[in-house]
Amino acid sequence: MVLRDGLLLIALGVVVGLPVSFAAGRITSSLLYGIQPRDPLTLALTAAVLLGVGVVSAGAPARRAARIDPMQALRHE
Repeated sequence: MVLRDGLLLIALGVVVGLPVSFAAGRITSSLLYGIQPRDPLTLALTAAVLLGVGVVSAGAPARRAARIDPMQALRHE
């Protein structure tokens, strides 16, 4: 459940971020050197790195939550 919530936020960030990056690429196209504003390889690599970092960062709390005994968690509620 913890991992699912983290992955949902990561996916939402990628879905919102890609159109924003297209718009920002058009605005900052004069500042880019050696790549096009809509370079698919750069965008895919960036999205993959961000997804990987997000999965690792969501995995740590999920692993910690999986170690907790359910009865102890219910007693503290």
